[in-house]
Amino acid sequence: MSGKTGFFFPQETLRELREAAEFLRRHDDILVVSHVNPDGDAIGSTLAAGWLLGRMGKSYVMANQDAVPSKFGFLPNADRIVRSAELAGRAPFRAAVFVDCADRARAGDAAGLLSPDAAILNIDHHATNDRFGTQALVMPDASATCEMLWHLIGVSGEEADASVGECIYTGILTDTGGFRYSNTSRNVMILAAELLGLGVQGHVLAERLLETMTYAQIELLKRGLQTLEFACGRRVAYVSVTLKDLQELRTDSSDLDGLVNYARNVAGVEVGLLFRQDAEDKVKVSFRSRGQVDVSRVAGAFGGGGHVRASGATVAGTLEEVRKAVLREVELALE
Repeated sequence: MSGKTGFFFPQETLRELREAAEFLRRHDDILVVSHVNPDGDAIGSTLAAGWLLGRMGKSYVMANQDAVPSKFGFLPNADRIVRSAELAGRAPFRAAVFVDCADRARAGDAAGLLSPDAAILNIDHHATNDRFGTQALVMPDASATCEMLWHLIGVSGEEADASVGECIYTGILTDTGGFRYSNTSRNVMILAAELLGLGVQGHVLAERLLETMTYAQIELLKRGLQTLEFACGRRVAYVSVTLKDLQELRTDSSDLDGLVNYARNVAGVEVGLLFRQDAEDKVKVSFRSRGQVDVSRVAGAFGGGGHVRASGATVAGTLEEVRKAVLREVELALE
């Protein structure tokens, strides 16, 4: 059993949780980073790791290659997450915590802030995690990396409060699609209840993070749905967002949240895709599956990864070139 969490784990998982807590006790001046284009779990787990380090009396810096999406800016200490470019002039960090990164490259430029001999704690819930770093805490059955941070806090002996609870609830809420996806386990619901017991206002977070839409998000939805197309006998649906769309609407990464689901949710569709053109020769692809196709394998063919039902990859090429290549790979996966 994991300390004060009330959850039961295999002995190997419990050992890794304890070793992760010991890593934090052993190091100081720690960099906390997550993946580029951060989502709710990336931001929530970054803030939760920072909260725990603060409680341990550690010096730490939270950074990301990209800006914190505006929808998460209200979270406690979100304004302390700096762009990695702002740290370029300081001495390299000799210790780091990577959260929600399946591999080191997912941190983008932030990974370059470390010394060559830096000690790295890798905390992640992706099955495709390559266990990089000095020490790895990987729990593929966890709904979100934030769920793992909750257990790490329990093992550390620190008492969680509503401020860190809000960050953790955010990661779980967004990564489970509002407790609708298949990763919504019994343990997730128990954890959510414990967070509500701390004073976390779950309904307020749901309204703010899942129900409220920005103007840019509405405009992207309108434009994206106009591009909706089908392939593979309507078993695949996909939408596209061009570089021009993104520039005209001045979006941030969170404005695209949920757009891919409109493709996946069409009756009879097995795989939904979103093609987001980030540059003339670079396209971010989001993959969603109903479960028949392991889209983490498809994404992996393009250097990406993620989960069986939700994955992503950034692919070099024009929008049309990338669409053709990805659709070919998805068609093979459907056979």
